[in-house]
Amino acid sequence: MIQITSNLRWLYYILIISTTLLLLTACGSGEPEQETALEHAKKHLNAKYVCPMHPQIVRDKPGNCPLCGMNLVKKIVQTAPKPEADKHSGHNMNKMNMGKKDKKKHPTVTIRPEIIQRMGIKTTSVKRGSLSRIIKTVGYVAYNEDKLVHVHPRSTGWVEKLKVRREGDFVKRGQSLLELYSPEVLEAQQDFLVALRIKSSRSLGLNRKQYKNAIRNRLRLLGVPESTIKQIERKNTSINTVPIFAPQSGTVTALNIREGMYVTPSSEMFDIVDLSKIWVIVEVFEEQLDWVKTGLYTEMRVPALPGRVWKGKVDYVYPELEAKTRTLKVRLSFDNPRGLLKLNMFAQVKIYAKPKRVLKIPQQALIVTGEREAVVRALGKGRFKPVNVKTGMRSEGEVEILSGLRRGQRIVLSGQFLIDSEANLQASFLRFSGGGHQH
Repeated sequence: MIQITSNLRWLYYILIISTTLLLLTACGSGEPEQETALEHAKKHLNAKYVCPMHPQIVRDKPGNCPLCGMNLVKKIVQTAPKPEADKHSGHNMNKMNMGKKDKKKHPTVTIRPEIIQRMGIKTTSVKRGSLSRIIKTVGYVAYNEDKLVHVHPRSTGWVEKLKVRREGDFVKRGQSLLELYSPEVLEAQQDFLVALRIKSSRSLGLNRKQYKNAIRNRLRLLGVPESTIKQIERKNTSINTVPIFAPQSGTVTALNIREGMYVTPSSEMFDIVDLSKIWVIVEVFEEQLDWVKTGLYTEMRVPALPGRVWKGKVDYVYPELEAKTRTLKVRLSFDNPRGLLKLNMFAQVKIYAKPKRVLKIPQQALIVTGEREAVVRALGKGRFKPVNVKTGMRSEGEVEILSGLRRGQRIVLSGQFLIDSEANLQASFLRFSGGGHQH
C-alpha cells in the first residue's frame, strides 16, 4: 500500500472534494457560484494542527509534537483570491501554468502577534560596514633559510680534533668547531715565513711588503683565520693544524664528519641555522588568494605552548598552487629570541587581511538549503516574506550580501526557518489549487 504523508493525504482529500464539487455543478440545473478547492476545504474540513518544526506531524486537535514536544499550531488554510474576469480568453489558463520566475517567489506569511511572541521572533537591520577578513589556517615551524650556513673546508686535509660531536648542539659565532691538518695550508705557511724573512723579491717584481701581503691573502683564501695568521707571524713558526670557527651563532642541524676523516672543499661538514628568527609555512584556500599579501599582520599559537601568542608578518607568497590540494603556500616570519619554537612544531595561525566595506547581515539570519540561500524580510504588521539572496565572503559571524537586500531593510534573526517552511507550504497549496497569485 502506498504510504502518504499527512500533508499529501490532506491534498488528496481536497482533490477528491473538488472533483465531487465539479461533478455536482455540471449535473445541476442552475449555475452555482464557483469556489476553489481550498475554499471548499476550508468550509467542510476540520481544522488541522501541525508542528512548526516538523510539518509532517498533523493532528485533528491541539496537543504536543511527539518528536520535539512543541505545541501544535492551528493550520489556517489561506485561499487564493479569485482571478478577475479578463477579456482575453486564455488569461486563466496562462495563470495555471506557472513559469520559472513565479516558482522563485515566495508568498507573504501573516502571523498573529501572540504567535510572534510565542515563537520568539527577533529582527535586525541590513547594515553597511566593514567586514574583517581573517584567514584561519594551520602550518608547521621551519628554519629561516636566510639564517642557514654550510661549513666547508677551503682545502683538502684530515680532521684531527672534532670539538662539536652532536647535532642539535648550540654554537656561538667564533667558536672552534674542529682542527684540520692540511698539507696545502702548511705549505702556504712556509711561504709566508719566507716572505717575513726576505727584504724584497726582485724576481716577482714585488717589494717585501707586497709579497708578504700576497702570501697572507693566500692563507686567508685557504680558510686560515686571521687570528691564526697573526699567531704564525708573531711566533715566526708554522702550525700543523689550523682551527675552523663557526661563522655564526646557531644550532647544528647537520654533522657529517668524524675525527680522522679526509675532507675536501666539496665536503659539507656542518649545517648551522640561527633559530632566533623562524619561518612558519601555512596553506590557504584558492578562494582566499586575493586576501593574502606580503606584510600582513599574523598571530600564531602552538598547542605545545598553550597561552602564548607570537606576532609576525607574511614574508612571502609562493607563486604556484598545489595541484592536489588546490591550496597556496604562504611563508610567515616570527621572532624566536628565546628558542621556544622548535622545528616542525604544529602551529595555528590567523592572517589579518585588510577589512572590506560591504552590505552585511548576521550569519544566523541566513537560510541555506543546498539549493538556495535566503532570508526572511519583516514587512511590518505581522507580515513576513522570504527572499532569495546572493552572498559573498563570511567572517566572524557575518555574511556579505551581494544582491537581494538593501540597506535598512528588516530581516528575521531567529525563527526564520519556521516562517520559511510555512511560506513554502502555502506556495505548494497555491500551486495545487491552480492559483498563481503570490502575496
